[in-house]
Amino acid sequence: MKKVLIICDMFPPAFGPRMGYLCKFIRSLGWQPTVLTEKIQEETFAFLSGTCPVTYIDFYPAQGKLMRRLQWLTVFLLDLLGGYKNHRLYKEAEKILRQTSFDLVLCSTYRTFPLPAASQLAQKYHLPLVADLRDIIEQYTGNEFISHSLPSCFGLDTLIANAFKRKSLKQRNRALRQADCVTTVSPWHVETLKAYNPNTRLIYNGFDPDLFYPRPTPTDRFIITYTGRLLSTAMRDPHLLLEALRRLRAEDVFTPEQCRMYWYVDPLSRQTIEKEAAEVDVLPFMEFKGYVPASEIPDVLNRSSVLLLLTNKADSTGPKGVMTTKFFESLAMEKPILCVRSDEGCLEAALRESEAGIAARTVEEVCEFLKACYREWQQRGYTVSACRKEVLQQYSRKEQARQFASLFDSLTD
Repeated sequence: MKKVLIICDMFPPAFGPRMGYLCKFIRSLGWQPTVLTEKIQEETFAFLSGTCPVTYIDFYPAQGKLMRRLQWLTVFLLDLLGGYKNHRLYKEAEKILRQTSFDLVLCSTYRTFPLPAASQLAQKYHLPLVADLRDIIEQYTGNEFISHSLPSCFGLDTLIANAFKRKSLKQRNRALRQADCVTTVSPWHVETLKAYNPNTRLIYNGFDPDLFYPRPTPTDRFIITYTGRLLSTAMRDPHLLLEALRRLRAEDVFTPEQCRMYWYVDPLSRQTIEKEAAEVDVLPFMEFKGYVPASEIPDVLNRSSVLLLLTNKADSTGPKGVMTTKFFESLAMEKPILCVRSDEGCLEAALRESEAGIAARTVEEVCEFLKACYREWQQRGYTVSACRKEVLQQYSRKEQARQFASLFDSLTD
């Protein structure tokens, strides 16, 4: 069995489904994975732990919210000035490589870290390098790619963010040019990254067929469900849905007692949603559930009437190439999908191809879609969508692992 060293910015039990599912399925395809990653204090994907050997590096061991915040800022500045995190990870990777030989290095990131370290290792040990980019800085509308807020006095946040962005892009693009192959998650990402490496390939995210499959479940209320984060309304704009709810209540189509909007989100996202909903006077429809473990999401989706995807128009100021994992998991549940506001790009095209829902551009489209789903729910007690099965199958996590394994074989054979 061939061996791949996976170096990534996060991995289960933290939010790392792409690499977590890859490790779950790729062993059956002739590849033994070993993972080196940063330790993240999160348990969202705990059920994917234990699939392979993993070394975690804890960059933030401090206890207490204030101390961890100060430590994060310190590490951020050290990384900005001297590449601290990449240097430390490189040293840890060398320990692994001195003990075990590998056939290939795969580095997966949503920004840049740990690409520089992985590139240096691949060159030193003469191993093929695959650079996998799940998200890239260019797709964001602002500074959402930085996970914490920065000091705002005297414009420091803008100066630091701009310096970090320039350095990250310079390091990332240098590593991409040196990679044997680049993989990424949407057609827009492919076209963008081909400027740095012509051998850039599309491997979509997807759904785990062992977990995500339809089980029609009657409910006593019409439920619209959203799971995830709301980084900003510039990235994900719920306005069309909220305005549609206001209109449908005014038309007596349904009331907050009959229709509920369930939000499985973090506290910061909840604040944003509450503010937007209050301005449109539809806060009574909202019900906030908080985050749930990823293993519970299939049941949440099966108990829903409409599955919500939030995005925005993919223009010069909007998000670009966002193909969220929620889209693929929603498809697998065969439930009606409402995407607002339509990105008028990759996501709309994929949703249209699947015939599983609508990517709405107007309030009127949202209203008509919700009315149709509501009538179906009244008749059956649940809803279904006629998703095209041949489209659905290409988004399976097993198919994703097969594509990675085929790529690894081509680079090592």
